Amino acid sequence: MRTRLLRLTLVSTLSMIALASCDNSGNERVDSSADTEKSVSTETDNATTATETSSVVTDIDWSKVASGEQAAERANYDYPFDIDSKNVQDYADYFKVDKATAQHNLTVGMASNEALSKVLDQLSNSYTSHELTDGETVELIVHATPEVQASQYEYVFADDFAKGLVLPIKIVPDGKKSEATVNPHEELGE
Repeated sequence: MRTRLLRLTLVSTLSMIALASCDNSGNERVDSSADTEKSVSTETDNATTATETSSVVTDIDWSKVASGEQAAERANYDYPFDIDSKNVQDYADYFKVDKATAQHNLTVGMASNEALSKVLDQLSNSYTSHELTDGETVELIVHATPEVQASQYEYVFADDFAKGLVLPIKIVPDGKKSEATVNPHEELGE
């Protein structure tokens, strides 16, 4: 269920990015030579922009990912999941961790799309897949094409659900594609 939720969220995010980047300049009607010159200028600007945006990403600018929030103290954090809840107990049992770790990992895992979307905004076509580790430590690992520089960052959540909690992020330029990676341009089967 969690994998399906992550897959659907990823598809939604990538679809929104693809739709936002669509260009309707080819649908304009040209009525005069002045409009023709303007159209040619616009097409040149669009071609330049397309070249710039299709250039290969080699390094993540973590300042564009940063939320500006201060890290919260885990020991005193008011988690949205009660430590004695069934979800926390099930996670603790399955991954063989204590309840406090389970409570933290569930919260960070549920909020991870906040950080992932910011990383994907920069990686664009250099993104290949991602995974969220479970167990003693939760970590977002983003796989990218080989020209991307490997790097790490500790993202501090800004959204109220996990505000102040930290998610370690690793960019791994191994080109790894997971079975769960879905091409946003393909139709989804039911």
